[in-house]
Amino acid sequence: MIREYLDWTREVLDRIDPGEVQELIDLLMDARKKGRGIFVIGNGGSAATASHFAVDLGKGTLRGTEDQPRFRVNSLTDNLPYVTAWANDFDYDLVFEQQLRNLGAPGDVVIGISASGNSPNVVRALEFARTAGMVSVAMTGFSGGTLMEIADHSVHVPVDDYGMAENMHMLIVHIIVTQTTSRVANGE
Repeated sequence: MIREYLDWTREVLDRIDPGEVQELIDLLMDARKKGRGIFVIGNGGSAATASHFAVDLGKGTLRGTEDQPRFRVNSLTDNLPYVTAWANDFDYDLVFEQQLRNLGAPGDVVIGISASGNSPNVVRALEFARTAGMVSVAMTGFSGGTLMEIADHSVHVPVDDYGMAENMHMLIVHIIVTQTTSRVANGE
């Protein structure tokens, strides 16, 4: 069974379009160069990926404590009091959109991670991002769902399994961080 899972992992890896990943890397490098904000969002396992992505991109790309410019990145999943206040007092579908209304600006990048591509609060946040002049990115699995339809850019993992989609999203995050770290080290 372990060998079968590893073989399946290799098969799914081959379905990922490297061009989509490269496009996101280029977008992030451009945001860094221009001092744009980068916001990462998701629910459940995708929230954990959003947090990990923000930490690795914000800290893991640095060579020293004085490095400039930096990735101005935040995971909007990490402000639990804010998230629960909006969820409790209004609606869970608003938890990311409302943070973007406070923190986002035109030209910022919003990355929505959702295996199904249909998480209502992530969809709503990307819809708002687009109307507010931000760049929207969907990181999805399954058919891509609504997120892939509405996003300016997407990184899609065509697999109909939540766990495997989440595995691939984390792997994509590490590919992105590895390449951005290399580009930063080379003076870009």
